[in-house]
Amino acid sequence: MRVLLTGANGYLGRFVADRLLADPAVQLTALGRGDDADVRFDLATGSPGALTRFLDAVHPGVVINCAGATRGGARDLTRHNTVAVATVCEALRRSGCGARLVQIGCGAEYGPSQPGSSTAEDAVPRPGGPYGVSKLAATELVLGSGLDAVVLRVFSPAGPATPAGSPLGRLAEAMRRAMQAGDGELKLGGLGAQRDFIDVRDVARAVHAASLSAAQGVINIGSGRAVRLRDAAAVLARVAGFGGALHELDTPSVGLRQSVGHPRSESDHGMQGPPSAAYPYPDGCGSWQQADVRTARDRLGWRPRINLEESLADIWMEAACRI
Repeated sequence: MRVLLTGANGYLGRFVADRLLADPAVQLTALGRGDDADVRFDLATGSPGALTRFLDAVHPGVVINCAGATRGGARDLTRHNTVAVATVCEALRRSGCGARLVQIGCGAEYGPSQPGSSTAEDAVPRPGGPYGVSKLAATELVLGSGLDAVVLRVFSPAGPATPAGSPLGRLAEAMRRAMQAGDGELKLGGLGAQRDFIDVRDVARAVHAASLSAAQGVINIGSGRAVRLRDAAAVLARVAGFGGALHELDTPSVGLRQSVGHPRSESDHGMQGPPSAAYPYPDGCGSWQQADVRTARDRLGWRPRINLEESLADIWMEAACRI
């Protein structure tokens, strides 16, 4: 099976690539902006015609799109998350390869949900920030393209290679600094949000399964269990051997460096100030998010295998080795 993978150097893409390369039946071609890509092509600025010519030459059976941006202004997010997907869809429509498209969506497309509820694929999306809006627009383009396509809405990925700027990455870095300095307590804010964390290796398994299946539409990929960030912090402390006390600060009074739930943007520059009231958590999903993952089980034969403690142990191992 010939597979074209975009975004192979990204957080999710590298694990998807590893999973596919482990399958002897897969012939993988990576397309991206980096020098190490098999083919250099920028989906955000390249033309559908140029991509069509490449598709006709390679003739993949499956195209997996892991490319995109998680941070930046609305313009950049739209360009990398929406325009890029429009280019992929148009190129596939023009091409004679007839490839199946596996698009990586995200749980942020749903927006805030009722605490205690599980969000199923038929929920009405109401994204609470520009990132979710840009990804939802991409999903709508895929679903309306007429292609053989499936969108995997990945909730909160965790595990090895977790970006240092993500909530769990910042939590691990704050703990590393506290232990390095010999601090007996760690004061953090933004720990009240509850999210459905799913290990990135389980996500890769889901992508592999989707590429082999005939499933179409939207499929949630998550653990099916919401975890409060403060509980994740307690697990991380146990994994790291941090014997100090964890103190949660009220988010409105917490500086950017102390709030693990607030993403550092290019305009932060390490200055103190309250987190954005509009987007108290990076994904704009409010205080609660939990996936209903029955569709993934029924249509992909997929279930999560890696628990959060193992994911956090891998995050900590990388943070602890950071100088």
